[in-house]
Amino acid sequence: MAPEQPGGDSMTSEVIEDEKQFYSKAKTYWKEVPPTVDGMLGGYGHISGIDISSSRKFLQRFLRVGRKGRRGPCPPRLLLGAAGSLCRQEGPNRTGTSCALDCGAGIGRITKRLLLPLFGVVDMVDVTEDFLVKARTYLGEEGKRVRNYFCCGLQDFSPEPSSYDVIWIQWVIGHLTDQHLAEFLRRCRLGLRPNGIIVIKDNMAQEGVILDDVDSSVCRDLAVVHRIIHSAGLSLLAQERQENLPEEIYHVYSLALR
Repeated sequence: MAPEQPGGDSMTSEVIEDEKQFYSKAKTYWKEVPPTVDGMLGGYGHISGIDISSSRKFLQRFLRVGRKGRRGPCPPRLLLGAAGSLCRQEGPNRTGTSCALDCGAGIGRITKRLLLPLFGVVDMVDVTEDFLVKARTYLGEEGKRVRNYFCCGLQDFSPEPSSYDVIWIQWVIGHLTDQHLAEFLRRCRLGLRPNGIIVIKDNMAQEGVILDDVDSSVCRDLAVVHRIIHSAGLSLLAQERQENLPEEIYHVYSLALR
């Protein structure tokens, strides 16, 4: 049976004229970006602390006791709040804290501040080799617990099966076409350990799919992302809008999947 086609009414195929150029232009763009936190965040380095703090609270609701803290409680019912947050109690089978994968990791901002404090080992994958080279010094002493530095575009990357408790994918899904994103999520699903989760955290458009010709990426609305998630055979466990970000940027949502 052929897999369901992702996207629905709005698809990247409508805004991307040349798929090969879409990927090559993005790769060239990131080669010119300085390997700093400010570079990773497009000049918004000052929001890193806010981002990491919210991500930690979001992630800990699913985890067993982590390396340096306890998981936060999750309400025993489905909630949808004013900030667009929803959470579903998953019972006693919490996500482990042995190994995480940071996708679109850059210099390791998320690995350093979010994943290494919570997980025993972390793998990083990014398309830009210079970022991964910088990560080896940026991560400091704790970087010894980074097991692998994979230099690869996510459209070509396959996580090792049954290897990861958490696969974290932040501010990078816009660099994949709908089809490649769905295929990547299917591979990520196979890469999860028992009770593992995938987290997508990214910009969400108000409506449809918007092309950014500068960095060669797209921004999808939540409905489009939900359809791609469903086409990959994944279910939405929790969704939350990031608060306290500058008004001029896109809304940012975290989505936990399994």
